[in-house]
Amino acid sequence: MKNLKTIEAKVKAILQKNEDARNDDMTLYLIVCNTYLKGAGAMPFAEVMEQYKYLGLPSFESVGRTRRKLQAKYPELVGNARVGADLISHFARLGSKCVELEAEEKLRIFHDFYRTGEETAFHFDLKQTMRKGHDFKDFICPDTFEFEKDYFRMGDRYGRVIFLREYAAYIKDSMMAELCELNRNMMMSIDIIPVPTDEAVREVENRLLGVETNITNWQRKQNQNNNFSAVIPYDLEQQRKESKEFLDDLTTRDQRMMFAVLTMVHTAETKEQLDNDTEALLTTARKHLCQFAVLKYQQMDGLNTALPFGVRKINAMRTLTTESLAVFIPFRVQEIHHENGVYYGQNVISKNMIIANRRYLLNGNSFILGVSGAGKSFTAKEEMTNIILTDPNADVIIIDPEREYSPLVKAMQGEVIHISATSENHINAMDMNSDYGDGANPVILKSEFILSLCEQLIGGASLGAKQKSIIDRCTASVYRHYQQGNYQGVPPTLQDFREELLKQDEPEAKEIALAIELFTDGSLNTFAKHTNVDTHSRLICYDILDLGKQLQPIGMLVVLDSILNRITQNRAKGRNTFIFIDEIYLLFQHEYSANFLFTLWKRVRKYGAYCTGITQNVDDLLQSHTARTMLANSEFIIMLNQSSTDKFELAKLLNISDLQMSYITNVGAGQGLLKVGSSLVPFVNKFPRNTELYKLMTTKFGEV
Repeated sequence: MKNLKTIEAKVKAILQKNEDARNDDMTLYLIVCNTYLKGAGAMPFAEVMEQYKYLGLPSFESVGRTRRKLQAKYPELVGNARVGADLISHFARLGSKCVELEAEEKLRIFHDFYRTGEETAFHFDLKQTMRKGHDFKDFICPDTFEFEKDYFRMGDRYGRVIFLREYAAYIKDSMMAELCELNRNMMMSIDIIPVPTDEAVREVENRLLGVETNITNWQRKQNQNNNFSAVIPYDLEQQRKESKEFLDDLTTRDQRMMFAVLTMVHTAETKEQLDNDTEALLTTARKHLCQFAVLKYQQMDGLNTALPFGVRKINAMRTLTTESLAVFIPFRVQEIHHENGVYYGQNVISKNMIIANRRYLLNGNSFILGVSGAGKSFTAKEEMTNIILTDPNADVIIIDPEREYSPLVKAMQGEVIHISATSENHINAMDMNSDYGDGANPVILKSEFILSLCEQLIGGASLGAKQKSIIDRCTASVYRHYQQGNYQGVPPTLQDFREELLKQDEPEAKEIALAIELFTDGSLNTFAKHTNVDTHSRLICYDILDLGKQLQPIGMLVVLDSILNRITQNRAKGRNTFIFIDEIYLLFQHEYSANFLFTLWKRVRKYGAYCTGITQNVDDLLQSHTARTMLANSEFIIMLNQSSTDKFELAKLLNISDLQMSYITNVGAGQGLLKVGSSLVPFVNKFPRNTELYKLMTTKFGEV
């Protein structure tokens, strides 16, 4: 036992002095060996492991166990690498993201604070600085520092450090948000020292025992004075009650005891403005029954404590539990601000802009959901406009079943393709490029599409094994000449495919040819002709309003396949493709188009493409298992005003709280909830009405 205590004492002393040993058992063990036997650390490690008993050294395992035990008891002995990893994993559990800053990013924080107004001048190159023999401190520090009794001067600016002296019994989390809302250059720091639970319990029990002893002594004095009915004084009773509650927090409510000091530094251009800002901060704290105080003759120590150096020079510590301390964490709102993103509105809570970039998500697929009149198509049009105007490396493709997007597309020099049995616009169902096969033979993938198409053409009946073999053979045959020409020239059509079927000897081939005749040589042959529209425009709108019931299932399949063609072409060029499908529930009414869309939804991420489904019938949409899976796997969802049945279905599927539900209940157009990855942010998006763009995008009767 004595030996174990000796090992523990040695390991603790090493961990306090040597940070490298905190994360590496090998480094720690070699240092421990050197303390027992000089020169042992220089011996071959295998020899030490074999002869440690003979040499009188502790085992490698016992040193490792001791390190872990000490780090669990004394968190300050934990290595920085582990602290960072733990923070990242804990924030991830909360649905937030924690990123460790690089050296240059850390220096930028100090530069921006010390040199307010010179933020854009930050261009620091560590290698160049080292080569010139310069010190990084010269680059970030202000020109002068002057410390007075209760403020300091930093260059041309004035600054002051204050600390939280008195805490209220109950504090709202809004207090920190109010303090941070002051539009000034300032920094808040919370220094926390966790106390091991066993020590904390022992300390509180001793305090409680002391209070009970005081009460017993007081009662004994009252009894000696024959005052047997005396009531225990309020202050003693309150001390006993608070001590019991504190002990209960530690033992039954899984709370930790912490020592904490909260400091805040703020700067201003003039001394007068600094005094006014200080008074505003003190008033905000007093409103919540807390008391800030200005540090006297400790401004330098306070500044070093407040800035994120990881040092604490102020010892105005207060005892708090985990729950009490959580109130001082100022993060009460999630912000979305991606680089090179698209504007989606204003955060309802913080009033900041929401700038999101779907490329940063695990998959950029999206849904826009809301009742009729909630602003679904307007939201989609606004996103399309932003993409076309700000991203020259992106194309936009729209499937429009209600003819809502044509005015906007035409105004932006896009291509509107009207698809119907009588339309002069034609899309060849058998169009194909060399990138269609995702690296494999494109004909293999195209053959699957032709099989699905033929099943639709012959009335949705399942094809037999013989029929599938014939279709596959004929598909390969009609594409042979096109492939030999390196996918240049004129691709085959469904008419060529039918002629190939008629050349086959099997009677099944003749039956298939007869079944598809209506769609190849008959009155519904719009997809059996060569493409005569520009499918290479940056902005394309497929207008499918006039597709009849007979053509609709086939039309959906052909349009989706045409979009897949474009996506694969763009992938080869390194371009992004954004696909918007209005009234997406229509595609789920047909088995083949639903399955094709589901496959597309899963695959397009690898092709640099992003699908967006727009619908008002959420309840109907969720009846389809395919649609439910697609919605659950979409990282970006815009939820506008929802009907009572739809919002409960969404709440179950996306784990939306009651408070968050209020943002999609009985709200105006352009307001709702935005799901970006794991974040749920309430937003409002108001668009100026007196603009040409608004007139092109609105679908309100009387405004069109």
